[in-house]
Amino acid sequence: MPAIIPLYLAWWLLTEYMPMDCKSTEDLAKPDLVNCDYTTLDHSPVVMYLLAVTSVFTLALVVAVDVFLPLGRGQRLAAWLGTATLIPLPFVVLLVLS
Repeated sequence: MPAIIPLYLAWWLLTEYMPMDCKSTEDLAKPDLVNCDYTTLDHSPVVMYLLAVTSVFTLALVVAVDVFLPLGRGQRLAAWLGTATLIPLPFVVLLVLS
């Protein structure tokens, strides 16, 4: 479930920020830009920072649970790493339901 936060932030950056024609507030003055939103520009630094922080936390959590715990118990990593592919599943389910 904690993976929902960085996955949602990455989804927001890909769907809201990346398609825009402008990448800074100076670009807002250009008359030829049609797809430029000040609110998205205003929120993008915060979203990028939160994406970096939550991604590092989630990656550390995945490594701790899927690598260090099995190694500490003497188990094989293949089964644990195979189940790591299910991490984005709650995000995909919520995305489909919305």
